[in-house]
Amino acid sequence: MKKDRLLAKWLNDELSPDELATFEASPDFEKYQRIKKYTNHLEVSDLDENTMLSNILSQKKIAPKVVPLYKKWAFRAAAIFVLALGITFAMKVFVPQTETADLGKKTAFSLPDNSEVVLNSGSEIHYKKWNWDNNRHLALKGEAYFKVAKGRKFEVQTNLGKVTVLGTQFNVKARKNRFDVVCYEGRVKVNYNNIQVLLTHGQSVRFENGKQIKMTVSSSKPEWMDNQISFYKENIRTILDEVERQYNIKIDLNAKDTISLFTGKLPAKDLNTALQIIGTTYHLEARKVSNNKIIFDEK
Repeated sequence: MKKDRLLAKWLNDELSPDELATFEASPDFEKYQRIKKYTNHLEVSDLDENTMLSNILSQKKIAPKVVPLYKKWAFRAAAIFVLALGITFAMKVFVPQTETADLGKKTAFSLPDNSEVVLNSGSEIHYKKWNWDNNRHLALKGEAYFKVAKGRKFEVQTNLGKVTVLGTQFNVKARKNRFDVVCYEGRVKVNYNNIQVLLTHGQSVRFENGKQIKMTVSSSKPEWMDNQISFYKENIRTILDEVERQYNIKIDLNAKDTISLFTGKLPAKDLNTALQIIGTTYHLEARKVSNNKIIFDEK
């Protein structure tokens, strides 16, 4: 039997007489006796497991929370995304909106109340979406056709005058010093300087250089929406300006007679035919010097 086994049995008083004799004869017996004598004086209290657990838990230090780097980047990306959404929403709602029709093109769109707008070439509109139903107001540069949904007062402001309606269809053109309004349905109130004119279905008014001309129309919508350019007693420079917008070209005029007035229509999708009509009317000859440059010379 190994020595540690004998030592354990001796400490527990479990050795037989023979084993005890053998153990006492060992050279380390005297050392073992001194250890046993010393340990007999030690007192060990009963183990209180619950108290020990409580003490351990109360002394446990809370380790600092470490956020992995990838989570920090995720939080930052999420914050940037939310901020971007907020800015985008504000831009769409609070910042004035702009719709444009480039030269040679037309643009159709709907307003927040589903009112329909068609912009003619070289025109633009500015408006705000915020509180639109209670403040239906927009600014127009150029020419546009409106089909207004019924609701509160609807205003079109130009640099020459203002048009006010409730729910109707009308056309507004503000070019240089010329202000034209045509009513196709309902009633339209036109303000030009200190003059106020009320138009009903089939009526139109023109203001130019302080002069007012009121006319009637038989069409149900503007001719330009059907790719025709309509003129009534227009001088050649006004005609060429409109042709330039519709075809996105530049036209130079080498002619003396620019006073004669023209009434008629020109195609907005057939440049050669439009040039022939102008040339025949004013006795001019058109020269194409490039794809987007035309010169009219006297014959």
